[in-house]
Amino acid sequence: RGFIEANPRLVVDLVASSGFLSPSKREADLAVTLSRPRAGPVIAGKLSDYTLRLYATRGYLSQHGLPERPDQLAQGHRLVGYIPDLLYAPELRYLAEIEADLAATVRSSSINAQHRMIAAGAGIGVLPCFIGDADKWLVPVLPERRITRSFWLVTHKDTHNLTRVRAFKDWLTALISRERGRLLPR
Repeated sequence: RGFIEANPRLVVDLVASSGFLSPSKREADLAVTLSRPRAGPVIAGKLSDYTLRLYATRGYLSQHGLPERPDQLAQGHRLVGYIPDLLYAPELRYLAEIEADLAATVRSSSINAQHRMIAAGAGIGVLPCFIGDADKWLVPVLPERRITRSFWLVTHKDTHNLTRVRAFKDWLTALISRERGRLLPR
């Protein structure tokens, strides 16, 4: 909202997708990605690291028990996660970092859908802390087990200095700086 109010003459198209628009092909002015692009006429900079961890509802945990060790997740717990064949980035393979051979049985290609399923009591799942900690219905599970990932800001090398692109980069960078505690909670 702040960016729109500060730049009322700009048209803002926010596309939430899994990489269908590419700054390298000039299909988008900017992209926030989960990995640094390896090739192409782009400029990429790390926007921020962020933390993820396991969450569940109190109701789910009272019914199924609170796991005290990662190996207990495979014993009588439903795990919420991504559909393996639809992963668009290897950075989304979270469960194996918690415990080898864990597999989600309640799955979606959308992190927002996974959040809703976890909040509805469908199981235990990995969420970014900025989503999980903001939901009053969720509690951390095995809170010492954290995963760190990065957001990258990507622009085409020919357009990265356009006024509209610089304005959004500056706004987003300032926002990330102010909200760092939500991305990387203690």
